[in-house]
Amino acid sequence: MSDHRYYIVTDEAGAARALDLLSTVFEEEGVPIATMETDEAKGLWEASVYAGGEPDAELRDRVARCLAGDFPGAAIEMEVFGETDWITRSLEGLKPVRAGRFMVHGAHDRDAVRINDLAIELEAGQAFGTGHHGTTAGCLEMIDKVMRAVPGGRTIGPVLDLGTGSGVLAIAAAKLRPVKVLATDIDPVATRVARENVRSNHVAARVSCVTATGFHSTAFSREGPFGLIIANILARPLMRMAPDIKRNLSPGGSVILSGILASQRRQVLAAYNGQGMRHIETLWRNGWVTIHLK
Repeated sequence: MSDHRYYIVTDEAGAARALDLLSTVFEEEGVPIATMETDEAKGLWEASVYAGGEPDAELRDRVARCLAGDFPGAAIEMEVFGETDWITRSLEGLKPVRAGRFMVHGAHDRDAVRINDLAIELEAGQAFGTGHHGTTAGCLEMIDKVMRAVPGGRTIGPVLDLGTGSGVLAIAAAKLRPVKVLATDIDPVATRVARENVRSNHVAARVSCVTATGFHSTAFSREGPFGLIIANILARPLMRMAPDIKRNLSPGGSVILSGILASQRRQVLAAYNGQGMRHIETLWRNGWVTIHLK
């Protein structure tokens, strides 16, 4: 769990740009990067880099250098958490989210679930991916559209959820259709959390959670090929993984990609077009896109 963070305060577009810049420097190191809205009325957002241990002046300087060109004079703030769970803090008080037929909520909002909702219950502090971010909401809506479009007599499974985080997308797929789902993440903590969420949402018989870096785990060959691959990560790793994603996809299968800024859409499409895949649809959410390919 991270003990402190370095962040800037900006607007929504600025946060998206900062996330793109920070990812070019820190994503290969596995350093957590995130954006979140802090004041809806004023349109304020924060873009953060999280770190463990004691405050690190060198890391702060790297963040400052990374952002200096696009954010001249921006103050690099620091927040120390101590024993505070920053994920819990960031999720406290968030309202239920509806996307497609899905409703993502905390235990305190169970009464808001309607009869026809496919409810996914996640508690604050249990991992990344709550449905509030445009990428997660876009994926949930696209999963609903893609899986419901398959005639009832046919199966779209098995399903692969790359970079599962909280497990919300894997849970969504398993709740929508009786399919087997492989949920993977490079972070063993995320894998553990996803497994807990899968169990609490009563889909453990369908969803397997595995810690895996890239496509090097034997789980992919054991569980695949996949009729649907969902990857809500970042644009650059998605482009690098295009050959592996294609290789693990069943003939005629679908791919749902997100974690992509609108400005990166054409680059990502080019990488997958190069693998012989065609664009079906793009959903646009708050400067982010979710892409469906076949």
